[in-house]
Amino acid sequence: MYLSIRRRLLKRICLTTCKICILVFVIIFIVLPLIFKFSFALQKSILFLTFISYPPNLDLKRPEKSGLYATRNFFVTYRDQEEDIDVDVAVWHVLPNDLVRRFAKELQIDEPTLSNMTAPEEVREKVDAIATKDHSQYREIERILHRSDLNLADTTTQKALFEETLRATTNDIVLYLHGNTASRGASHRVELYKLLRSLNYHVVTLDYRGYGDSANISPTERGVVYDALAVYQYITSISKNPVYLWGHSLGTGVATHLLSLLTDMNMPGPRAVVLESPFNNIREEICAHPFSKLYRHLPWFDYTISRPMYANELRFESDQHIAEFRQPVLILHAEDDHVVPFNLGYKLYRTALDTRGKSWGPIEFHRFEKTSHYGHRYICRAPNLPEIVMHFFRTYRDEQY
Repeated sequence: MYLSIRRRLLKRICLTTCKICILVFVIIFIVLPLIFKFSFALQKSILFLTFISYPPNLDLKRPEKSGLYATRNFFVTYRDQEEDIDVDVAVWHVLPNDLVRRFAKELQIDEPTLSNMTAPEEVREKVDAIATKDHSQYREIERILHRSDLNLADTTTQKALFEETLRATTNDIVLYLHGNTASRGASHRVELYKLLRSLNYHVVTLDYRGYGDSANISPTERGVVYDALAVYQYITSISKNPVYLWGHSLGTGVATHLLSLLTDMNMPGPRAVVLESPFNNIREEICAHPFSKLYRHLPWFDYTISRPMYANELRFESDQHIAEFRQPVLILHAEDDHVVPFNLGYKLYRTALDTRGKSWGPIEFHRFEKTSHYGHRYICRAPNLPEIVMHFFRTYRDEQY
């Protein structure tokens, strides 16, 4: 009798366990994909990951807390005609090192800080060699800095000073477009700003809607591209100096779409674009992303995941956009990138070679060996990156395509 009761109990436990497993399977592999298919909000949330924020307690209004001295925090506000709303885009403008060194006293930069803001040893001589020797353009900057009532914390003074540096100097400008998660203040992004400023470039970087302290509006592909367009137009309304786009990860999709848009609008575009850790399109990136590992082999993956995003215009089709603008392209990709696999960046490169016009700007590809362990975020630490970037920008600085 005891054995009979035990068998019945075991049978009931096994049956309950099987039911739970089936229920879990149905929820994870059927219900959740179906929810994703019919929820545009969830699709945007998973793509843009605006709910992931780091580092904690970051004060974006004070870039010096992130180690970015001589940096202005401000907003570019524009009217989104399609959504009929005003959008506030939060922006940092990081001054190039030669300006910081020249006006260190007026900018209240102390010697220890200044000593950490020099270019890498191997490129310092080249940077200094191409730095401007004509100091007459600094007169208006000096006039602002030498005012008796100078207050660098005053937003009006900051605006006048930083916009004058864009207007008067000959330093080139890099507009940086970040990837998903966090904000313009993420540590790996700050590392790159510091590198670019050490090479004497102005760095302008923004948070799209829904990110950082920009407008609390749910992002879309069209929306973030127009946010980037607003900041690009702000820069070009002030400065005639060459502008380069630099997109990382999702920002590469923003960059190629923006360049395509500028071409369609018949507007002057930047001189060249750097695509760091790019994908060819969101459809293939979703299949390759670690988040999709549980789902990518399901027969209904395309029906419930890929196609719905495409139908809702969350596409970021860089493989199409790269054939729609003429500017030179530099692709940087690490072999050990597990977020955007190396093969997607190389596939984009091969597509560009096949589809771009023969008289258009060239496309270059630089791979970084997996033994360097740069992964998805840290190509900025590559010792040869400054030389690669300076050579690329110098080569196409005065070219028009």
